[in-house]
Amino acid sequence: MQAGKPSLYDRLGGVYNIATVVDDFIDRIMVDPRLNANPLVDEAHHRVPPAGFKYLVTEMVCWATGGPQKYTGKSMKDSHAHLKITSKEWEAFLDDFQQTLDKFKMPVEEQAELKAIVNSTRSDIVIESALPAAGSS
Repeated sequence: MQAGKPSLYDRLGGVYNIATVVDDFIDRIMVDPRLNANPLVDEAHHRVPPAGFKYLVTEMVCWATGGPQKYTGKSMKDSHAHLKITSKEWEAFLDDFQQTLDKFKMPVEEQAELKAIVNSTRSDIVIESALPAAGSS
């Protein structure tokens, strides 16, 4: 962070603005047929109450952008390993994310910083399908 420049959290408007964006984004991904085509994701989307999911994502985004909140959920690896999310599903997720950012007319600089944070989690969320499925668990 540059000296004197407000944190990304502050530039996004704090917890209320972040929660509003997360609310839209989670509503969007919960019903995305590209994501729900994965039966494991679809099952998770119906098992996890949206309000709790939104709470944890809001907590994480606030924490990751420099806010005072602490993330209390599981690690990205632990919370996604069983979902077997593919690169194609990740791209659909990023498309949904972009649609939400566009809806709220988020400035380009803040979008880039948020996308860098999201992309830093990819290796913990996406399974690489280059490995043979036989014999793996």
